[in-house]
Amino acid sequence: MELSETRIEQLKKQPIVESHFHKSKDQKWIVHKTVITDIKPVGYLEKVLASSEGS
Repeated sequence: MELSETRIEQLKKQPIVESHFHKSKDQKWIVHKTVITDIKPVGYLEKVLASSEGS
């Protein structure tokens, strides 16, 4: 199954999700760390902040 150009562009815009597991130093716990990286243009953030100031 091949992806269309439109679908590839949609996937590129999605956040990057990374998941890491490791044992604690005392070996009693499993630590699960999830990092979500979302990249937005500065103009987007400025508009969001401007609209929240008016509320």
